[in-house]
Amino acid sequence: MTRSRSSPPGQEDQVLSPSKVLLVQIDCLEPSDLHRALERDGFQVIARSTIKEALICVAKEKFVALICDLHLPAAGDGFTLVNAMRHFHTDAITVIMSNYPALRESVASLLPQADEILVTPIPPQEVVTRLKDRLRDPKHRTANVREPVATILERHALDTIREWLARVNRSKELGYVTLSDEARTGHLRTLLNELVQRLREPHLEEGKAQTSMAAFAHGRARSRQGYTTSMLVEESRILQVCIFKTLRSNLSAVDLALVLTDVMTIADEVDSQLKQTMASFSDQLAHGVAIAG
Repeated sequence: MTRSRSSPPGQEDQVLSPSKVLLVQIDCLEPSDLHRALERDGFQVIARSTIKEALICVAKEKFVALICDLHLPAAGDGFTLVNAMRHFHTDAITVIMSNYPALRESVASLLPQADEILVTPIPPQEVVTRLKDRLRDPKHRTANVREPVATILERHALDTIREWLARVNRSKELGYVTLSDEARTGHLRTLLNELVQRLREPHLEEGKAQTSMAAFAHGRARSRQGYTTSMLVEESRILQVCIFKTLRSNLSAVDLALVLTDVMTIADEVDSQLKQTMASFSDQLAHGVAIAG
């Protein structure tokens, strides 16, 4: 794209850089109809077909826009690209495309950073028109601060505990044992702290959680308080529900690029804590039986 030859005499022609668009589609061996439509309108198109290649481009080059398939090639890869584009190019226009008709209603809240969510098939020229409209009239955007899951859980630990206690108090099974609020929830603060610390460390493989002294102490306490194994499982289930409710309530602040890995780590850690709780619970019962004998 060059400046017109009608420039004032004596002024050298200046070469203007075309607006660069990152187009990420599953198959880009040959230029797609959308690729060609963008180029006809003067855009410089960088086409990529994998999440790895696209992320390298995002980090190294300057783009005015990202257009990508939501599932590329794995489900939800578009989430990662949108988040990365916002991190490196806060003013870039981001467009997500999917062939899922209910996309806008079902996942719009999960993509607060996307400017356009388009359902395919859609005429390529319409995509180009929407992109140009966005570029001509950009809205002032304050970049949302994205936080690690660990930070969110740490800040809302008391809310999570209060929610857990409310649910436990409504449970007929757990209400069978009468306890004070402190005796009921005393273990949760430490268990949540252990979970936060694990999330902040390099993710361990499933089943590789560290020993939890809090979980062992909790099992011994519950044994003395008259709990059953099924009650231990139920209160652990409620804990997971409350943790994920805390995340859902703060979804707009979650770093979506890492959330799936963190969710798996949360489930693994809570299950590991439960396993250790039940082991110490059983040991305490056996020790009590031996003393009684």
